[in-house]
Amino acid sequence: MVRKVAVSSFLGNFIEWFDYASYSYFATTIALVFFPTGNHTVAMLQTFGVFALSFILRPIGALFWGSYGDKKGRKAALAHSILFMSGASFLIGCLPSYAQIGVGAPILLLVLRMIQGFSASGEYAGAATFLGEYAPTNRRGIYCSLIPASTSIGLLAGSFLATMMSTHLTQSAMVGWGWRIPFLMAGPLGLVVLYIRSKLADSPVYQSMSEALDTKQSAVEGGFFAPLKELFSKHFKALAISFGACMLNAVGFYAVLTYLPTYLSDTVGMDVAQSGTITTVCLVSYVFMVFFMGHISDKFGRKKVLIGACVAFIALTVPAFLILNTASFVPVLIVELAMCLTLTANDGTLSSYLTETFPTSVRFTGFAFSFNLANAIFGGTSAFVATGLIALTGSSIAPAWYMVVVAAIALVAMILSHENADKDLQHI
Repeated sequence: MVRKVAVSSFLGNFIEWFDYASYSYFATTIALVFFPTGNHTVAMLQTFGVFALSFILRPIGALFWGSYGDKKGRKAALAHSILFMSGASFLIGCLPSYAQIGVGAPILLLVLRMIQGFSASGEYAGAATFLGEYAPTNRRGIYCSLIPASTSIGLLAGSFLATMMSTHLTQSAMVGWGWRIPFLMAGPLGLVVLYIRSKLADSPVYQSMSEALDTKQSAVEGGFFAPLKELFSKHFKALAISFGACMLNAVGFYAVLTYLPTYLSDTVGMDVAQSGTITTVCLVSYVFMVFFMGHISDKFGRKKVLIGACVAFIALTVPAFLILNTASFVPVLIVELAMCLTLTANDGTLSSYLTETFPTSVRFTGFAFSFNLANAIFGGTSAFVATGLIALTGSSIAPAWYMVVVAAIALVAMILSHENADKDLQHI
């Protein structure tokens, strides 16, 4: 059962982040298809604006899927969320272009991206909660690190596909049909995940809680959003600290793994093939790094590792961006690898940290809301803010200072946090 949970968690997150990566890596092409203005900067801002707006529904979706998962079970929530997520992704691949139906094309793109964001908001948190509740206490960090590893493999697949297609297809082919391929792949993949999840049982931790509380009667008395009420009334401090920890993850993840390829090609002027190759190398390395950091957090605790990530981001980000602006292949590769290592200290630890922060009755809701609210405010807007800051200030390293400020806020949150790595989830 643990193996099936791990496989379903991996594939669900893979689909989500493969499609999100595809949108970012194909941003220049999507801008031509849906926002054909004469100003490249305006078109890119509009494209990233849709990317950011799709995150608006993520906190709302987090409250829905979190309450669903805490009241009706992890299995039921994850089975339904994958249907919405993969379906919306598939339909994006079927959309007509601006040249075919005019302004209706970007409107439909926005609607589907928002449906995608609503459904995806339950995937990461639900999969991590589900897997964390099955995992042995002393290895919960490395088990939960499978979740960010699956997201990075999704990004890797998107990066690899984008690199291969940009190398072998003409621009007219990319604009005409090439960009649709990664989105159309979501349909059959989603059905595979749904089948696997239909064979799963809810975690022993959740089943134990359900039996103790008599779930059916509780659902009648407390209502669907009872976990939400409990979260805000009894666990608000933990929620606020978790939000602070998630801020750095949101900005760092999207900036380092999805925005930098666009930054290197559009702002620094690096060859697209070279920046794509660097991204691919970094994502391969990231998979191994994230498992290593999950293991380290099992040995030394989540709090120490997360504080270390905050300090590293504060100290290294500005020098890293200065080196990125040299546009030299080897220095840029080294810097991106260093930034990936710093990110994995946060990313490889955060899923187990959030799983351990909240009690079983609100675990899904607390994880999902703190994670998705941070991603809605800081993650989905990271590329938009970075592009806007460069245009506003005229400085190519302006995004680095933004990351430093966010890392400083996250550091304060982590200093105020508690260590729960050694505790049984049934007793948190």
